[in-house]
Amino acid sequence: MRYGISLDIGTSGTRAHAVDLDTGKILSTTVTECHPLPGANIMDHLTFCINVGTDVAHKILIDTANKVIASLGIDLNRVERVSICGNPIQLSLFQGIPVDDLAFAGENAHRERGIVDQKRDAGVFSAVDVGLNVRDGCELLVPPAIRHEIGADALAMMYKSGFLEQKENCLVTDYGTNAEMALKIGDEIYTGSAAAGPAMEGQSIKCGMLAGPGAISDLEYDYQWVCKVLNDDIIPESGDRVDFAFDTVTPEGPMSGKAIGITGTGVIAAVAAAQDEHLWRKGKLTTSDGKLHLQDGVYIDSHDIQEAMKAIGAMRAGHFTLLEHAGVKFEDMRIMYMAGASGTYVDAVKARQVGLLPPSCDTIYQYGNTSLAMSTDILRNPELLDELQDIANGIRANHIMFAGDKIFEQIYMQELAVCDEGMSMETYNNNNAVMGIQALPKPKGHPNVIRVVQRDIPDLGERGLTILHDIGTELKGYMDGCIGCGVCEKECPEHALKLMEDKQIVVQTKKCLGTACYRCQFSCPKKVYKYDNLKLSF
Repeated sequence: MRYGISLDIGTSGTRAHAVDLDTGKILSTTVTECHPLPGANIMDHLTFCINVGTDVAHKILIDTANKVIASLGIDLNRVERVSICGNPIQLSLFQGIPVDDLAFAGENAHRERGIVDQKRDAGVFSAVDVGLNVRDGCELLVPPAIRHEIGADALAMMYKSGFLEQKENCLVTDYGTNAEMALKIGDEIYTGSAAAGPAMEGQSIKCGMLAGPGAISDLEYDYQWVCKVLNDDIIPESGDRVDFAFDTVTPEGPMSGKAIGITGTGVIAAVAAAQDEHLWRKGKLTTSDGKLHLQDGVYIDSHDIQEAMKAIGAMRAGHFTLLEHAGVKFEDMRIMYMAGASGTYVDAVKARQVGLLPPSCDTIYQYGNTSLAMSTDILRNPELLDELQDIANGIRANHIMFAGDKIFEQIYMQELAVCDEGMSMETYNNNNAVMGIQALPKPKGHPNVIRVVQRDIPDLGERGLTILHDIGTELKGYMDGCIGCGVCEKECPEHALKLMEDKQIVVQTKKCLGTACYRCQFSCPKKVYKYDNLKLSF
């Protein structure tokens, strides 16, 4: 039997299929619970790479990839092809390509630093040379980036969703940590990427987890709120009933007693529930203990709601910015495509209600993981690389860097005011008018929702799903002047840090939020903790 492996190298983790190349049939699936590099988003990963070097970051990522493919349950000596997909930074780190040209924007910055732009076209490479534990001669198939800011994952969401063939104005978004999005107006495409943060993936949430068995993925209203929990096949089923007004949880449904956490879509549902029940006021939940208690001890607190609302605000600001740059009014944007795990499991009506979709959308398509899907297409048909390169070359994309964009800045600051201060939408729109920006309309009617797949990875294969926990490495070091008080360990929000008896600091890279946090360093009472002094341990 001849095997192939398709990989999606995402900001929140790696996903993989083992495929029978003779039949094209998916045999097994593995996903990681998180990313092996420190950080909560792509910029954190990029900063880590710049600080420690491309070789080190590449080694950590490849180590994880080898653990993933080893868990697929196939003979790796019979693997003939490996295909990958992901954003430009993840694919560059995977291939060992320098990322300086992605880290520093603009021709002047490149010239001053002597940075050479890297080519990220489609190509066939040696999987062994990259570092994968497969046989000699195994090919690595890599799809193209559209431009260096718009990667293969963005191409995947456009290609797999039908966005590129749509004749009417439409918007597509991959709902994840990096939130790639594209607006199509005629033949013109406007793209952007909003650093929404890890809340959309269930990370940086107290009881958060990626979409997997045991994750609360939604709250469905049926006189009370019914928890929807993902089963072993990653399909949502009913669990317990929750009454937030009386703070009661009633065991009911096949998934009662089986919840272990909450994923990003569940958090979005909790935001919608808090708004519906009028339980959110000026940045705080108004319940007796500041928490929304779900089933099996899983809960959402005020911090979790704030993290989710910041992610929602970043995405709404991104959509707003694309429309403004294209000169399009909300009422002229009616079709929405949603990709990624969060785009699959989230209740699209609730998502529109809280602001994840433009309020004018009346037709919504929900797709699964388009990045892994396109990677698998390439694996089955390597000639697709040429077609994808032609598509990438033909897309007339206007990429908007949200960082520094005045429209994005204006909208996002208002989103924070809505979250933290309870700014009214009347004031929100009045402020927009002063800046010459269109008003945000209210959602109307009930949109037509087409759920194309039941789960973000539609086919897990006959051998099913494996969730890999053993990834990443450790950062270790001693700090001169450390008194061993343990404040750094107590302040770590992800419990990634351990202070040993000999005052050695050990940090698990897969849990660490990296440059997005640094609470360990900031909290040191003696100011001797220097995160960058920690060294990698393999």
